[in-house]
Amino acid sequence: MVNLDKLLKSTEDINGLLARYGVKFGIYKNGVFKEQLFPFDPIPRIIGREEFSYLERGLKQRVTALNLFLKDVYGKKQIISDGVVPADFVYAANGYLAPCEGIIPPREVFSHVSGIDLVLGKDGVWYILEDNLRVPSGASYPTIVRGLERRCSPRTFHDTPIEDNRNYPLLLRHVMDYVNTGGISVVLTPGRYNAAYFEHSYLAEQMGVPLVTCNDLEVEGDTLCFTGYAGRKERVGAVYRRISDEYMDPMTFNPESLIGIPHIFDIYRKGNVALLNSPGNGIADDKGIYYFVPKMIRYYLNEEPILHNAPTYLPFYEEDRRYVMEHFDTLVIKDVAEAGGYGVVFGSKLSAEEKERLRAMILAQPRRFIAQEVIDFCDIPILEKDGQVERKADLRAFVLSSEEPVVWKSGLTRFSRNPDSFIVNSSQGGGFKDTWVLSL
Repeated sequence: MVNLDKLLKSTEDINGLLARYGVKFGIYKNGVFKEQLFPFDPIPRIIGREEFSYLERGLKQRVTALNLFLKDVYGKKQIISDGVVPADFVYAANGYLAPCEGIIPPREVFSHVSGIDLVLGKDGVWYILEDNLRVPSGASYPTIVRGLERRCSPRTFHDTPIEDNRNYPLLLRHVMDYVNTGGISVVLTPGRYNAAYFEHSYLAEQMGVPLVTCNDLEVEGDTLCFTGYAGRKERVGAVYRRISDEYMDPMTFNPESLIGIPHIFDIYRKGNVALLNSPGNGIADDKGIYYFVPKMIRYYLNEEPILHNAPTYLPFYEEDRRYVMEHFDTLVIKDVAEAGGYGVVFGSKLSAEEKERLRAMILAQPRRFIAQEVIDFCDIPILEKDGQVERKADLRAFVLSSEEPVVWKSGLTRFSRNPDSFIVNSSQGGGFKDTWVLSL
C-alpha cells in the first residue's frame, strides 16, 4: 500500500514551485497569446509492472509499424498498391507532404519521438485514441514534477518500488546522437511565445545542447551551422525541432514563414542533417489513417495488434457511412483536420438542427470525418478542496526510436477538471499528474 499523505499535503507547495520555475503552457485564443499553469494533481496514476510490460510490447509494435508505413508511403507505396490503404487517404491527408517523396532520413528513423494517447476502458482494455508523430510534447511535465515530489516526500519513493522517470532527457539525447550526421545537436524553438516553450528550454538544458531559434542557424553550402554567442561557428548534425513542417523552410514550404531556416530542407534531403521528427510524419497523425494502423501491423509485421484501436468507422466507406447515419446519437464524431481536443462532437449532445447540419457535412465530405464508439473509460481520483473526486483521464505514452523502440517508463496522465467532460487536453482546461510504473 502506497502512503500518499505527505504528497497530498505538499500539493500547494509543488504547484507553487511549478509556477516559480515557469512550468507553463501557452495558448492562443482570439488572436491573443496567454500563458497559464498546467495544474498538477498529487494522486499518481499507478501502473503495475506486468500491465506496463503489456503496454510496452503493444507500443513498440505499433510504432515499428508506423515507421515502416512512413518509409513505404514516401517510397515504394506498396501498401497502396496492395490495396491496404486507399490512395485517397494518403494524398488527401492534411499531413502528407509531396516534397518528402523519396527521402529516407538518417538511420531510416522517421518518428524519433512518438506520443501515443491511450485510455483504460471500464472493461479493463487499453484503447489507443490517437498517434502523435509530428512534434509530440508533454514529457517534461512528469519529469520535472517527479523531482519536486521526491524533494517533498523522499520517504514515499524510498518505500515504493517506482521506476525512475528522470532519464527521459538521456533517452532523447541518445536518439539524437544515434541519428546525428556529424556535428552538434540542438533544440530548435519558434521562440518565447510558443505554447510549449518551457519544454523546449527544459529539454535543451537537461540534454546539455543549445536551445536555438532560426536566427542562430544558417545553411552554408551543404551543411547547417550554428553561431554561438561568442561568434564561433559549429556544424549541426541533429535538430530536435519544435516547429511545424510548413514553417521549417520558407524556400520549400510556407514562403511567409519567419521562424524557419532557408534551405534546411535541401540539406535534409541530401542526408546532411537529421530532423527530429522527420517532416511529413503528419500523415500518420491523420485520424483517417488511424483506422488503418491495425492493418499496417498485420501487413508489415505479420502480427496481430496487441493494443486496440477504439471502434472506428470511416464514412468514406458506404457501409460505415450507413452505420454512422443510423447510430449517430451513440457515436463521437471527429474532424480529421483538428487536434488538441477540438473538432470532437458527441452526437447525443447536439440539437436536432445541429445533427442535421453535421450529417449533411459528413455526406458531402466523407473523407473529412471519422466516427467512433464512445469508450466508457475509467475515472481516476483527483484532489479538490472538498476531498477526492473522480474524473476522466488519458495517458500519453512516449516511445523513442533509435536502434529499436524504447518505451519511457512513465507518461503524461492528463485529466479533465470538468465532471461532465471527456476532453482532457491542457488547452481545454485539463490538468496533469505523475505516472508511476512499479518496478516490482
